[in-house]
Amino acid sequence: MFHRLNRDYEDDLKKFDITFSNDVVDDAILHFREKIDLWIYPAKSYFVAICYASWLSEDFGEDFWDLLADPDLLAGNDPYYQPYGADPETYDSIISQLVFPLEYIGMVPDVRKYYEQEFDMALKRL
Repeated sequence: MFHRLNRDYEDDLKKFDITFSNDVVDDAILHFREKIDLWIYPAKSYFVAICYASWLSEDFGEDFWDLLADPDLLAGNDPYYQPYGADPETYDSIISQLVFPLEYIGMVPDVRKYYEQEFDMALKRL
């Protein structure tokens, strides 16, 4: 919803140099465990989708798996996002290595900041 209501946002992919990797599972786990300065795609998309689905589930009582399968979960800002149904094996491999609720380590605090900013901005526009 945030990206549909706003045209200027800090995490606009056009503003960053991104790296591509085929090692999606390990690179996604790296985002959960370490503070890294690279935007590694498509792994970062899986990482952010899992974070957002987890927090939306916690904050609003929605089903985590339904949220992860929603094609609009990261709509508007992430052309590399795949919903759960498009790649369940990769999601399952990543999720099997995580502890929920998500620990606030690695890049998780940064993504949480964006999550909260997006809700604050969206609520102000309503």
